[in-house]
Amino acid sequence: MSEWIYFVHSPRENFAATMTDEERRVWGEHAALLQRRLEDGSLILAGPTLGPVNTGICVFEAPDEDAARQYMAEDPTIASGIARGELRPFSAAFVRAARPA
Repeated sequence: MSEWIYFVHSPRENFAATMTDEERRVWGEHAALLQRRLEDGSLILAGPTLGPVNTGICVFEAPDEDAARQYMAEDPTIASGIARGELRPFSAAFVRAARPA
């Protein structure tokens, strides 16, 4: 398995604070999908950048670029056309061990 990252580029600045009801619904579907992917073990990490430019990141495993593109394309934020996805190969070269609870 290879590691990949995709960026979720929101459609405007301050997106998190200005979402419409429809955008909020799609982002809810996005969160549910990421939770399922975390549970199935394909998702490594995901989350948004904070501040006026809200860009999401999703680091995951896929066997090849075609599978990685499909994985990204299935994200409701991208499939709906609300956000733009950008895929790149990724290598988690330095990873901090989990902190004790």
